Amino acid sequence: MDVHKIGVIGAGQMGLGIAQVCALAGLSVALNDVSDERLNAGLATINGNLAKEIARGKLTEGERAAALAKINASMSHEIFADSDLVIEAATENEELKRKILIKLCPSLKPEAMLASNTSSISITRLASVTDRPERFIGIHFMNPVPRMQLVELIRGIATDDATFESAKSFIARLGKTSTMSEDFPAFIVNRILLPMINEAIYTLYEGVGSVDSIDTAMKLGANHPMGPLQLADFIGLDTCLSVMQVLHEGLADSKYRPCPLLVKYVEAGWLGRKTQRGFYDYRSGTPVPTR
Repeated sequence: MDVHKIGVIGAGQMGLGIAQVCALAGLSVALNDVSDERLNAGLATINGNLAKEIARGKLTEGERAAALAKINASMSHEIFADSDLVIEAATENEELKRKILIKLCPSLKPEAMLASNTSSISITRLASVTDRPERFIGIHFMNPVPRMQLVELIRGIATDDATFESAKSFIARLGKTSTMSEDFPAFIVNRILLPMINEAIYTLYEGVGSVDSIDTAMKLGANHPMGPLQLADFIGLDTCLSVMQVLHEGLADSKYRPCPLLVKYVEAGWLGRKTQRGFYDYRSGTPVPTR
């Protein structure tokens, strides 16, 4: 199936990024969330992001206006009635995603494809609650979506070849590179990245180094563009914990046990940049290590 009309469920950071790149690629986008307030804030965020691209000289005013005109927002799933592909980009919580998918299916045309932007949850399990497991696939965009080149494609046990090929063509149209992952916990990128971040948190927890020393060591010693604790704050500590829990439960290996300090920060509501506090305190405008 050729993909011309895209649906996106979730006006959070990932959903907005997906909507933005699809609209810039000339695709019609239907954006859905649970409240008009979230949708209006999301559209304002996309508008602001596009304005920054104009300031950088990477976009014209005409291109911004054309992209914004491609995005329609609604709280109702009826907005997806003519979508060729709907991408679920809700919070990384399997129960929530399953509920969304079950409720969504009756609103779709029979030939429409479904995808999840999950970063760690089984595509086969998510597909099983839908009425079209053969047309269900994992399409995992990296964060931030407009800047990151890679997209992981994950086939569930029932995903057919036509769906996989259509997804590959869709990603190519966005100007991004796709890589294929088997349906194992956390796929490729997060299977490697999140345990590294978790180990950095253990290094902090055990007093081997401070927040600043750990991040400086990895930036200058391993040539990483961002320290692991700074990156954890950017991703969201709740998301980091969710992925580690999926790895720990799915692979039954103690090396994936979430660090107790990560659990404590999440319990405190210190989730990183989005709550202004995580391994750094962002409230003053200048990040200050919290340990």
